[in-house]
Amino acid sequence: MPDPLARYNAKRDFAKTAEPAGTLAPGHGNSFMVQKHDATRLHWDFRLEVDGVLKSWAVTRGPSLDPGEKRLAVRTEDHPLSYATFEGTIPAGEYGGGTVMLWDRGTWAPIAGKSASDLEKGHLHFTLDGERMKGEWLLIRLKPRAKEKRENWLLRKIDDAFAGGTDTLVEEALTSVATGRTMAAIASGKAPPAAKRKARGKPAAATTPKRRGAGKAMPAFREPQLCTLVDSVPAGGGWLHEVKYDGYRALVAIGGGKARVYTRSGLDWSDKFAAIADAAAALPVDSALIDGEIVAFKDGRPDFSTLKDAIADGGDMTLFAFDLLACDGEDLTGLPTVERKDRLQAMIANGPRIQFAEHVLGSGEELFATMCREGLEGVVSKRADAPYAGARNRTWLKAKCIQRQEFVIVGWTPSTKSRGFKSLLLGVREGKGFRYAGKVGTGFDQALMADLSDRLADLSVDTPSVDAASLAAHKAALRGAKWVRPKLVAEIAFAEVTPDKVLRHSSFLGLRGDKAAKEVVAEVPEPAPAAPAVHVTVSNRDRVIFPESDVTKGELADYYAQMSPIMLPWAGRRPVSLVRCPQGRAKACFFQKHDAGSFGEQVHHVDVREKDGSVEPYLYVDDTDGLVACVQMGTIEFHGWGSSIDDLEKPDRLVIDLDPDEGLDFADTKRAADHVSAQLAELGLVSFPLLSGGKGVHVVVPLTPQAEWPAVRDFADRFARALSAAEPDRFVAVMTKAKRKGKIFIDYLRNQRGSTAIMPYSARARAGAPVAAPVSWTELRDIDTAARWGVRDATELLERATSRALAGWGVADQVLPDL
Repeated sequence: MPDPLARYNAKRDFAKTAEPAGTLAPGHGNSFMVQKHDATRLHWDFRLEVDGVLKSWAVTRGPSLDPGEKRLAVRTEDHPLSYATFEGTIPAGEYGGGTVMLWDRGTWAPIAGKSASDLEKGHLHFTLDGERMKGEWLLIRLKPRAKEKRENWLLRKIDDAFAGGTDTLVEEALTSVATGRTMAAIASGKAPPAAKRKARGKPAAATTPKRRGAGKAMPAFREPQLCTLVDSVPAGGGWLHEVKYDGYRALVAIGGGKARVYTRSGLDWSDKFAAIADAAAALPVDSALIDGEIVAFKDGRPDFSTLKDAIADGGDMTLFAFDLLACDGEDLTGLPTVERKDRLQAMIANGPRIQFAEHVLGSGEELFATMCREGLEGVVSKRADAPYAGARNRTWLKAKCIQRQEFVIVGWTPSTKSRGFKSLLLGVREGKGFRYAGKVGTGFDQALMADLSDRLADLSVDTPSVDAASLAAHKAALRGAKWVRPKLVAEIAFAEVTPDKVLRHSSFLGLRGDKAAKEVVAEVPEPAPAAPAVHVTVSNRDRVIFPESDVTKGELADYYAQMSPIMLPWAGRRPVSLVRCPQGRAKACFFQKHDAGSFGEQVHHVDVREKDGSVEPYLYVDDTDGLVACVQMGTIEFHGWGSSIDDLEKPDRLVIDLDPDEGLDFADTKRAADHVSAQLAELGLVSFPLLSGGKGVHVVVPLTPQAEWPAVRDFADRFARALSAAEPDRFVAVMTKAKRKGKIFIDYLRNQRGSTAIMPYSARARAGAPVAAPVSWTELRDIDTAARWGVRDATELLERATSRALAGWGVADQVLPDL
């Protein structure tokens, strides 16, 4: 039998490389690992243990969680099992010379009915249980082309609970799962940190100190925000819409390496939801308070009866997390809904126990129609810009496909058959007592009926707890009724409520142990609110602002009003400089950053101390009216500081502005941006591309506000100069026009106090009314202009904002490393 490691050994000189020699050794048969390998070309080596060796593929762009992405995987030589723990540097000049990081590890298994021998057939369907790669995957061998020496395969994620955004893995998972080191730290031989942070792929530089407000204490339970029932889904782009899940509301508190699960009324049900508590405790966070809904699935859909059985029997349950109230000691309830959800999404790696509750911006009517068509419960709509109130109000609304709500069991009617009862009698809270609300006689099997009968017997009383007036009209139907204390709460579905306020065609769905009887009131749908009004009058709406495309002042104002839910998390509550063009972009334009009192009460100011000691009022906005008020004053562009008004001296982002010389093609800028991102990744920093709307790309690096302006400017300065020194024919780090010929200027000066950068979704005062738009790194490769989207693309931009491609865009918990 030929030695399967002969090729591996023949390629290496083990006197020069620290890689292990290839010897066959028994293994467990089901390990897998991925090694990030910066050789001639950066790639990810994917390895599966089969028959005592590691079958290996070089994935040139790394694995993607997006089922629509097929990543090329080139088959390489088998590796020994001892290679599974290798991390270090292969000397230059040797085969595979470069830095190797242990990027993921875990176990694998073929799906039921398949086996590892399917590899020989060119098709392997398998599951992974790693620290980063999880769920179902496919490897498919491509037909060979002429003169190809190696086998080309495709690696693809199956669409399951672990699927996600295109770039979630390779762009955000930047440290070793074994040592916590970055590629740069491994290359320099830096020793691993004493303790590696708990991670799901989120970045953490090896030298990262504690995060801001690094509170490890478990947050206390707090009253959850509740929804108001409405008769239809609210219209307008100011709302985000989620699926209404058929389950139990829960708040999950995390701290000290543990987690507790509370019901909506504050009961500690951690023992009933132990698997969810364990999954929450493993999230990459020191402490947090998460709001969500716990469900169980039947035939792929949330089902309340199945959930009741799962709670009783310890079955599978999943938390759909939809809000983040606190994180690492920081209270987030004052932030807009959309920003809290962005922070939450960055924390969660979808799995069988915890998943992020996706949403859409606008288009709520379409989502509602789809949910009803699919037989789901309905839609929850939330004001995208609203804080978390912790009470029932009209910033959270619910629209139901079928009528259902909780009722209190107030009695029962005897059965003439062998079954325990004929029907349950229902009531709701009204005033200081209970009102009779009808009966329910379907939805019970024999076991459930026996259980309910025992519970009712323990609660038996002689007189009804409901008021006599509500019983008077139903004497015949209630003849022989038995009464119980109003303690049990039941979930009931029904067709309608009659004029005398009793249910028709009702069905029992299950008991609810998470809601007290005194809280059960009749839910009457209110009219859905109209699209939120903008309280700013825009004059001269028909004035053409962009003559090349006939975009008017009114259209620009409407664009900003529509985009405010996704723009304000980036542009709101930070000092801004406005590009004002009162007569349109083709006329005189100018920057304005100070408030002279001419913008009105919707535009605010924050006092900033200048270098000379004087204090100047800088502009900022915090709502839709503020954005539109600026447009009314002739504003086209919004440029913002890298810090918020809440902590002016500590930036929460760093921006590398890549400004190409006029003679360069956009493809040159894209390649430069990709290179900059890779260099930042070497240092453990996640970055995101922003199309400037002009001719360049901004590489945006989110920061935990910790370092002050001098440190951030110094880092950006040294980073830019290091890039230009390494590739002087490609980059330049000085502003002198003469030195920028044929090169890309790395503008690091946007990272000093008082400097600004274009805000995501801001329009630009350029021909065609383009806008600055977030994209993923994968998308950037196929975009041919920095002005891909414009003011008239608001609907598409809103849809994109909640797409897989932009999941978690611009959010990362990281601080500056040593450089």
